[in-house]
Amino acid sequence: MRFRQSVRVAANSVARVVPLVAVAGRTGAPSRVSRDEVAFAGKRYLTSLLRAGAEPVVVAPQEFADGAIDLLSRFDALVLMGGPDVDPALYGQTASAQVYGVSPQQDQFETAMLRGAIANELPVLAVCRGMQLANVVLGGTLVQHLGDLPNAGSLVAHAPGEFPVGAEFALHDVLLDSGSWLARATGGTRVRGASFHHQGIGRLAAGFVAVGHSTDGLLEAVEHDTHRIVGVQWHPEDTSADDSAQQGIYDAFVELAR
Repeated sequence: MRFRQSVRVAANSVARVVPLVAVAGRTGAPSRVSRDEVAFAGKRYLTSLLRAGAEPVVVAPQEFADGAIDLLSRFDALVLMGGPDVDPALYGQTASAQVYGVSPQQDQFETAMLRGAIANELPVLAVCRGMQLANVVLGGTLVQHLGDLPNAGSLVAHAPGEFPVGAEFALHDVLLDSGSWLARATGGTRVRGASFHHQGIGRLAAGFVAVGHSTDGLLEAVEHDTHRIVGVQWHPEDTSADDSAQQGIYDAFVELAR
C-alpha cells in the first residue's frame, strides 16, 4: 500500500508517515453552533483513530459524478460509522414501521465511498450501520427489526431501553472465531462490546465470513475473504479509551492502513 506524505515527528525526533483515514461523514441540522448544516463524524471514532496513530479526515457527504475512486486514492483506509437505518429498498424490501432515519442521499454517498475503497484495495472498518450497509452493497439483506424475530424474547439487550434517558449503550459479550483478524486485534476470543442497534444481518453477502456472534447467536462480526473489509455490529470506539481490546481493533486497523 502506498504511503502518503502526511508526517508527524515522533518523540525520538524520527519522522514517520501517518496513515490518512477517510471517515464517511454525516450531515447535521443547523443550530446555534452553526447557522448552516454541518458535516461531522463522532469524536470517539476520530479519537480512537488518533490514538492508534492515524490522521482521520472527515469527508463531507456529496454526490460523485464518476464514483469516489479518485477521492479514495488519496487515502490509506476508510471508516464507515454507525447511524440510522439503510433504505430497505436497497435490499428489495418495503420499510417496516420500525425503520427510521432513512436518507437515500447518505446511502448513495457511503455506497460510493465503499466502492471507491474497494477499487483502491483499501482496508475498511465498517461499524454498526457501516457493517449493515457493506452487507447490502455487496448483495446481502438485513433484519429490519430484531424485535420481530421469532426468538426476540431470548436476545440479549442490543440497545439501551430508555435512550436518551439512562444508559447510552448496552454492553454484552461477543464471541470471536479464534482464527479471525478480530481475535488477533483484540487479543482474545471473548470481548465486551458497546451495542446500540435494532437491526441485524439477514442474508450474508457472498464473500463475507461470519467471525463473531453474541451469546444469543446474533451475528456480530464479519470479515471479507477477498476485499479488505472488517465489520463489527457493536461500537468499539465507545469503550476504546478504557478497554484495550476495543482500542486494539483501531490499532490493528491503522496498521493495515500502513
